Amino acid sequence: MPNRCPSLAIVVPCYNEQEVLPQTFVELRKVLDKLLEGNKVNQSSRIYFVDDGSKDATWSILEEKAKQDEYVVGIKLSRNRGHQKALYAGLCYTTEDIVVSIDADLQDGPENIELMVDHYLNGSDVVYGVRSERKTDTFFKRFTAEGYYHLMKKMGVDLVFNHADFRLMSRRVLEAFKSYPEANLFLRGIIREVGFPSSIVEYERKERFAGESKYPLKKMLSFAWEGITSFSTVPLRAITVLGFLSSFLSVLTLAWVLGIRVFTDEAMPGWASILLPLLFIGSVQLLCLGVLGEYLAKIYSEVKRRPKFHIQKVQRRCEGSSE
Repeated sequence: MPNRCPSLAIVVPCYNEQEVLPQTFVELRKVLDKLLEGNKVNQSSRIYFVDDGSKDATWSILEEKAKQDEYVVGIKLSRNRGHQKALYAGLCYTTEDIVVSIDADLQDGPENIELMVDHYLNGSDVVYGVRSERKTDTFFKRFTAEGYYHLMKKMGVDLVFNHADFRLMSRRVLEAFKSYPEANLFLRGIIREVGFPSSIVEYERKERFAGESKYPLKKMLSFAWEGITSFSTVPLRAITVLGFLSSFLSVLTLAWVLGIRVFTDEAMPGWASILLPLLFIGSVQLLCLGVLGEYLAKIYSEVKRRPKFHIQKVQRRCEGSSE
């Protein structure tokens, strides 16, 4: 258990969230005020909103709020970098003892932050917010999401089932996390890789308060593939198995073609012996090249070592600064 009252940072990545932000301010300040009154966190605590290159009025709302409220800090990235890198930027900017990451849409329930802090005070360095139910999701989204977690487990990736990016981390976990230099960020996998004592807070996911989801099907599939290729080599090993399988089936096809040719008069000269193996082996080769290309692209992005983000401006009460 910590020897002193810790400082808390709440990091909120934002992209086109102008409709929900006013309520998000209210809910998060309510939680922070309660923690301050209960002496569970100290007065150095802050709420960091990271604007991920929004195209609406998100930044102007954040900027105005940060000027008025000493507990609010607005961080504007130079351009859109995606949810994971925006969250990473906010985490790296904090200096507080414990950090909670939560989305701006209020679906994860800010009231659960107090439970996370309690778990930290009882010795947990990482507290995972886990969805106990997915009533607000469509059947398709619930089926595919839960199927994805099962698939990742079979591929040897250590993930917390039904956990996204709502979590608490202690400062020592965050410092260890920052030592991972990879450009292809899959935070929920990296945090599990870091280790340290952890616990779970279960909650019922709510309806989105306002606005629309920033993760349509295309982005969900891309994010899922990002997680698989970042933490599992099973697709590469599957290529080897596929190679042996294709070779075996090609031998069987060859035996079948020879059998027809030698023992029957039904063979059309040349069609089977050329077309079938060509189509099968060609499709397998294209599939294998596609998987290899994905991993090669990851290596390419990693070796360039480009910065994950640039901060254009930071807004605090009574002061603004550019970086």
